[in-house]
Amino acid sequence: MLKFALLSVSILITACSEPVAQEAAQAPAEVGVIVAAATPTSVATELPGRLEPYREAEVRARVAGIVTARLYEEGQDVTRGAALFQIDPAPLQAAYDSEAANLARAQANLSAAADKLRRYADLVSDRAISERDHAESVAQERQARAEVALARANLQSARLKLGYARVTSPIDGRARRALVTEGALVGEGQATPLTMVQQIDPIYVNFAQPAAEVMRLQKQIRAGTLQGVSPDQVRVRLLLPDGSEYGRGGTLSFEDLAVDPGTDNVTMRALFDNPDRDLLPGMYVRVRLEQAINRDTYLVPRDALLRNAEGAHVLAAGKEGELRQVAVEAHRLQGPNWIVTQGLEGGERIVVENAAQLAAGQKIKPVERPAPGAQARQPAPGQQG
Repeated sequence: MLKFALLSVSILITACSEPVAQEAAQAPAEVGVIVAAATPTSVATELPGRLEPYREAEVRARVAGIVTARLYEEGQDVTRGAALFQIDPAPLQAAYDSEAANLARAQANLSAAADKLRRYADLVSDRAISERDHAESVAQERQARAEVALARANLQSARLKLGYARVTSPIDGRARRALVTEGALVGEGQATPLTMVQQIDPIYVNFAQPAAEVMRLQKQIRAGTLQGVSPDQVRVRLLLPDGSEYGRGGTLSFEDLAVDPGTDNVTMRALFDNPDRDLLPGMYVRVRLEQAINRDTYLVPRDALLRNAEGAHVLAAGKEGELRQVAVEAHRLQGPNWIVTQGLEGGERIVVENAAQLAAGQKIKPVERPAPGAQARQPAPGQQG
């Protein structure tokens, strides 16, 4: 009798627990969502670019002669006026001494001619000499003065050439490898380059933007779709060859006013600080140019955006927790978030947890999570679009 009573109680408990278990199994699962809110983001374009020295100077011999010494270490930083090469000064010193002697002789001739002119000036007034002799003494004195002036100019030229025997850097920068060695015969001017000095802090990056893209951006700004920024507020970033981003931002220093007919591009140039010499001339980089602000964009976490054959979409929870598929357009990442440019109107509760394991039509219990933070630059107050 007791066994029968216990069995009845057990059956009753089992029968009561089954509906509870079924109800728990059918309850919607808790899933994290964010409320879509418009977040201004920068409109960025990535373009190929090349680094170029801020200043570059070819060092050439200004006098002919034999190189006797290289006075710098290849690759070292040099200042303007620093000695780089020494050309044998002996022939130049001899030329200088010769011109100095010519000047002394011309000055002696001038002294004699001036004395003769003074004496003839007294004699001609007394008619002790003819007017012709006096005129000749005047001409001789003037010729002697001219010879002195010429000798002084020749001496100055010889002095300059003697100074040019010590070849110096015309700018501050980094001296590259030497193009000549000791014992090389060098000539004047364009004949013999000796080395190159490049200033690479700061450094330029040259790049070009397609003219069609520039026009499209300008039309969107005029139409109010995008908010423009002034040239001094355009942000420029560099992506290095290894894929990493350079730690310092640049400034747009030049934008051509004409389109290159050969490439249909608008040439641009940006300036970057380079104190650690991480950026080297000739390096290929990617330039990220941020030229405008789009106020009608939404940030969606990377895992919340799904793609299939029809395109990109997100799952949004309705009032009762039912899921629906919302088609969106997103072509660019900003940190861990996709930038959605079309498809959202604001207020949608977007699934951000296990989105790939859910499908439209399912029911969930939405649990609101913090929305992604904006990383875009805000425009300055009063800035016009």
